[in-house]
Amino acid sequence: MARTITEIQNTMFTAIATDANLASLTSTSRVAIYRLFVFVVAYAIWLLEVLFDVHKTQIDTALYEQKSGTARWYRNMALSFQYGFDLLYDSDKFDNAGYTIDQIEASQIVKYCSVKESFESNKLTIKVAGENGNLLAPLTAPQLESFNEFMQEIKYAGVRLNIVNNPVDKLVLIMAIYRDVLVIDENGNSILDGGKPVETAIKAYMKALPFDGELVLNDLIANLRTVPGVDNAHIFNATSSHWNSVGLGFSDFAPINVRTTPTSGYFEIVNFDNVSYVV
Repeated sequence: MARTITEIQNTMFTAIATDANLASLTSTSRVAIYRLFVFVVAYAIWLLEVLFDVHKTQIDTALYEQKSGTARWYRNMALSFQYGFDLLYDSDKFDNAGYTIDQIEASQIVKYCSVKESFESNKLTIKVAGENGNLLAPLTAPQLESFNEFMQEIKYAGVRLNIVNNPVDKLVLIMAIYRDVLVIDENGNSILDGGKPVETAIKAYMKALPFDGELVLNDLIANLRTVPGVDNAHIFNATSSHWNSVGLGFSDFAPINVRTTPTSGYFEIVNFDNVSYVV
């Protein structure tokens, strides 16, 4: 870990003080020539130590992520998938010869991914999602077909993959927002600019949730309390519905008790009709 500039300077000052040849260097002025030289050298040493730390972190991360066959490796491979590109012969790398960086980045359609080991032996559940504008969205049927083929090509022998590419889970919130009447009106509009600060905050919170992460209702309430004009928030009821791959339809809405993890990996607010603003 890099030392601070002050620590390096103090080491150098101690060495100067104990060197008989430098006994005349006793000035404590910050602009003393020898002190300025010490600062310049100390800064250069500090910068070099910082670069060493960055290099070590990069190497450690690369070694950790390149361990083949781990859940993290499968996640990185899924995110590296390039739609419309072929693999190099006998390799898990894509043939990018002749293509621009923009073309390569545009082909990487898997924007979100989580990989979890199933209770069943030798089986991995891989949840994926792309983007449509600024919103998370499932891969299209042709994209999914190509992605499945890629994962079958690069997976380890004996490992079974369960690819989840479901439509977004639906979320309904019945809640009351205790508002500051000086800031938010009875319809949830900002008196200052006419926007919907609570709805915007809820959407931003859902967007910021880790992919395939838990939705914790108390955390959502705590987040809403930070919105200007919101004195408090209370969720009377929260329910969600997920895509049933067997029945090929959405399940009935089920209550959320404290927390839940979306089957698809992410949520969409159905509407805000059940959000009331009270004082």
